[in-house]
Amino acid sequence: MPKVGFVSLGCPKNLVDSEVMMGLLARNGYELTPRAEEAEILVVNTCSFIHPAKQESINAILEMAGHKKTGAARRLIVAGCLVERYRDEIRKEIPEVDAVIGANEVEQILDVCAGEEKHSRKAVPLYLYDDATPRLLATPRHTAYIKITEGCDHPCSFCIIPKLRGPFRSRRLESVVAEAERLFHRGVREINLIGQDTTRYGEDLRIKDGLARLLERLAQLPGAGWIRFLYCYPNRVTQRLLDTVAAWPALVKYLDIPLQHASREVLKRMRRGQDGGRFLKLIERVRRTIPGVAVRTSLIVGFPGETEAQFEELLGFVRAAQFDRLGVFAYSDEEGTRSFGLGGKLDGRTIHNRRRRLMALQRKISARKNRALVGRRMGLLFEGLAAESELLWEGRLATQAPEIDGKVLVNDVAGPPPAPGSFVTVEITRALDYDLIGRIQ
Repeated sequence: MPKVGFVSLGCPKNLVDSEVMMGLLARNGYELTPRAEEAEILVVNTCSFIHPAKQESINAILEMAGHKKTGAARRLIVAGCLVERYRDEIRKEIPEVDAVIGANEVEQILDVCAGEEKHSRKAVPLYLYDDATPRLLATPRHTAYIKITEGCDHPCSFCIIPKLRGPFRSRRLESVVAEAERLFHRGVREINLIGQDTTRYGEDLRIKDGLARLLERLAQLPGAGWIRFLYCYPNRVTQRLLDTVAAWPALVKYLDIPLQHASREVLKRMRRGQDGGRFLKLIERVRRTIPGVAVRTSLIVGFPGETEAQFEELLGFVRAAQFDRLGVFAYSDEEGTRSFGLGGKLDGRTIHNRRRRLMALQRKISARKNRALVGRRMGLLFEGLAAESELLWEGRLATQAPEIDGKVLVNDVAGPPPAPGSFVTVEITRALDYDLIGRIQ
């Protein structure tokens, strides 16, 4: 069987799709290789959420196309969200592409690798893998993602995801539990539950308090390590959910609640609702219920019509909220979204400067919070040699999610270094703006 190489771009939800495709191929005898120059078939799983992601996807496709001239590649397949938006354009503008499969066509990877692409434009059944679906993890052995929902029904005016991924749907609770149990049994120490809105989990299955019930089941699994869930919708963070996170040691004290803005007027144009005052009350309730919790959010600056006063309101909100983690996105004007047709578009320089100002504020907040940790001994998931230097090791606290938050850089280990995936105790010795430095004794 031919060798297949994968390039997976975008969010963890996309990564899970790549893992499923790799699992299907491996089960059917294909050999997978991390070396693009050796692959006879190359698959690029793309993202197209915002313009930079689209550009990254196109660049990756063109780079892989080069291997058809210089390497062993004889077939190039493009998958994922970019296909959902620009299926015909990809085939027309990049003739090196031999086949395309959309985000809901994951199972067609076997057909297209065999040269049996289906060109029917009939509606494709909505896809969501389950515990019986083969997956080949692309993450380090000690950490894994589990997708518990797919699609989205929220009407956010800036977001293209519902058109790319389809309507919201949940996996069966027992299916998620079975997959998590198998992963923990295999030695995975950290599971991150993902979905476009995990707090809606189970609603379509008529499960009341679905996420809280799922978390309770997972927290009691034999050998359970850290369990984290990402992407909460603010008006669906219930007291039952917070009490559940507080009650179970396996549930890490971390909440990721993308709020997007604080101005009532901007949020209304975003079709999100609420305002900074309500968000501050929610954050206060989260911190009161879960001692030591880290609260993360993401915000958008430069949304159409955002005035200087509304941006100042956002700055004031961030000062008041004192987020532990914060991601700031520059508004991206995307075709197919409701906000694409709005007036009051801001110029790129204004958007860039507002993002820079907001990140400068958060950098000070983050540095201050990190300094407060110096001298403390804390639980660490040890991950091995640091990416930045072979003279350092690295790991993460429970309050640091993989890939999106900072890390703990370890410069002193008493004795042999622990095995990657080990839980150890680290003493924090120094604070940087986003990362920490510590020693393991």
